Amino acid sequence: MTPVLPARRLLLVHAHPDDESINNGATMAKYASEGAHVTLVTCTLGEEGEVIPPALAHLAADRDDALGAHRVGELAVAMKALGVSDHRFLGGPGRYRDSGMMGAPQNARPECFWRADVDEAAAHLVEVIREVRPQVLVAYDPHGGYGHPDHIQAHRVAMRAAELAAEPVYRRDLGDPHEIAKVYWNCVPRSELEEGFARLRAAGADAPFPGIASAGDVPGVVDDDRVTATVDGSAHAEAKAEAMRAHATQIVVDGPFFALSNDLGQPLFTREHYLLVKGRAVPPPGADRGREDDLFAGVTA
Repeated sequence: MTPVLPARRLLLVHAHPDDESINNGATMAKYASEGAHVTLVTCTLGEEGEVIPPALAHLAADRDDALGAHRVGELAVAMKALGVSDHRFLGGPGRYRDSGMMGAPQNARPECFWRADVDEAAAHLVEVIREVRPQVLVAYDPHGGYGHPDHIQAHRVAMRAAELAAEPVYRRDLGDPHEIAKVYWNCVPRSELEEGFARLRAAGADAPFPGIASAGDVPGVVDDDRVTATVDGSAHAEAKAEAMRAHATQIVVDGPFFALSNDLGQPLFTREHYLLVKGRAVPPPGADRGREDDLFAGVTA
């Protein structure tokens, strides 16, 4: 018997644990609270991440792979905070290992995600797509937001899987074909980023971190006129902050700001932005800058 699927189904593909909460935490919490089926696929365990708390220094990636197992637990706590119950690792936990930044020696490992065959990796995601049958996919842009090899690879795999999942003759053993109606890439409008950094600078001596990040440290920054959808997740600000705090090895959250291992402050955004790359934009009447406010706008089935 074919299971009855929720009316709205959202799939997000991310490279490492913590990426989802930083980029889409408010969006995920909003749609989950409204009854949409939210599925997160994470491509690696994040074994190469830098560890912030001294008490967890023993998890550092240069000693063993304990960090990956620990980050699985962090992700589970983050998903609970966001109200998301459907989370999977691409091909199963540990199928693909975390890669380092571009040119890092660990990227020569045959099991790292950066070296994975895109079609082979995409097949694992096709199976998820054909099972969940999402109308909306959220992924990275071709640069992976900021050039990390795993983010670039996650973009390639997500876009290829969306293509293959719709092919009637492709791998029927993975389920019936399904075409995703709308595909979005994560982005941040330049004006909102500048406003967020202005708030951080205005905090002055009360700023929670010793330094301030630059625009180059924030993934996916684009000119405002490129943004096609803005999801207002302000009602879920605490859920997003709680999810980010769950990733304690990677993130420190202080009020409306956060920092990664570089200890440089960044604004914590609860309005999350997207660039539509497949499907038809359906902004509401009188929409600000003509942007959609609902990723499912115009979806009929």
